[in-house]
Amino acid sequence: MEHLTLRTPDDWHLHLRDGAMLRAVLPWTAAHFARAIIMPNLVPPVVTGADAAAYRARILAALPDGAEFTPLMTLYLTEDTDPDDVAAAHESGLITAVKLYPAGATTNSASGVSDLAKVQGVLERMAEIGLPLCVHGEVTDPSVDIFDREAAFIDRVLDPLRRRLPDLRVVLEHITTSQGVDYVKAHDAGLGGTITTHHLVINRNHILAGGIRPHYYCLPVAKREEHRLALRAAATSGDARFFLGTDSAPHTDPAKLQPCGCAGCFTAPNTMPVLAHVFEEEIALDRLEAFASLNGPAFYGVAPNDGTLTLERGAPDLPPQIDTGDGAVTVFDPGFTPRWRVTARSAG
Repeated sequence: MEHLTLRTPDDWHLHLRDGAMLRAVLPWTAAHFARAIIMPNLVPPVVTGADAAAYRARILAALPDGAEFTPLMTLYLTEDTDPDDVAAAHESGLITAVKLYPAGATTNSASGVSDLAKVQGVLERMAEIGLPLCVHGEVTDPSVDIFDREAAFIDRVLDPLRRRLPDLRVVLEHITTSQGVDYVKAHDAGLGGTITTHHLVINRNHILAGGIRPHYYCLPVAKREEHRLALRAAATSGDARFFLGTDSAPHTDPAKLQPCGCAGCFTAPNTMPVLAHVFEEEIALDRLEAFASLNGPAFYGVAPNDGTLTLERGAPDLPPQIDTGDGAVTVFDPGFTPRWRVTARSAG
C-alpha cells in the first residue's frame, strides 16, 4: 500500500494554550484535524459559559485563512461551578463536555476538584442532560506512587462515581495502563477512553534510562512496556470504545528544561504520520480510520467528517521545533522516522 485515505480525523483531547502560543500551534492541528476537544486549563481557567465563548472566539480568530476547523469547547469543573450555567452552555451548543481535573494532578490544575461530593449537583445535572465528563484519571494522594495513580483513581474515584451516576457519560482520558484498558473494555455503554500518540510509542524507560529526557515527560507519565503494549492492542483493535485524544500539550523548551520542568508532549504536527506507522507495525492500517475518525464521533453523538485526509508512503518533512513568539517548542520525536506523510486534506 502506497496511499491511505481516511475520513478527516478529530482530536478528542487537545491543548492550544492562548496568545502567541495559540497562534503558533493551532495551524498544525487545523491542517490535519477537522475538530478537537479543547482543554480549559488556561490561567485563569475556562470555568463559565462566558469564558468558553470568549476563548472560542480567540481560537477562531487565530485560525489561518481558509482553515476548516471547529473547536469543541469544554468547561473546567471547580467546586464552585454553577449547574445552571453548565446546562445553559450545553443547551446553546457552546460546550461539548466538562473537564474534571483532580486538584494538583497536572498542568494548571490547582483550581480543580479536591472533594467530589462538592460537585455532585453538577454531575447529576450533566447526567440528566447527557453532557459528557472528561476525566484526568489520576489520584493526587502523595502516598500513591506516580506509576500507580491511574489504577488507584479507577478504584477509588471513577468506579464509585459511575456506580452512583450510571447515566453519566464519561471519557477516561489519556489511558496509560492495562488497568485503564480493561476498565473501559468491561463497560458496554457510557464509557469511552482516549489514547494519545506518544503513549503508543514510549514507555518509562524512554524517559529515564540512560539519562532524563524531559521532552518525553508527560502526565499521566508513561508506564512499563506491558502497559504500552496494552494501549497499542486497544487502539488498533477497532473497538469503538477507544479513540484518539492526542493530549498534544506545547510548552516552550525553557519551561521543559528547568529543574521542575513542565509535563507535556507536543504531537500535533506528526500525530497522523506516527499513528500510520504504529498501525502498520500492528498490521492494522485498516483500523486507523476507526480510531482516528469514527469512534470519537460515535461516542459524542456527532456525524463523522465528510472530508478526507490522505497519507502516502514516505518520510514527513517536519521541523524538530517550532517558533511560537514565546520561545521554541520541540516537536515530539518518536525515535524513528515515520513511514507515512500527510499529502492532502479535502473538504466534504
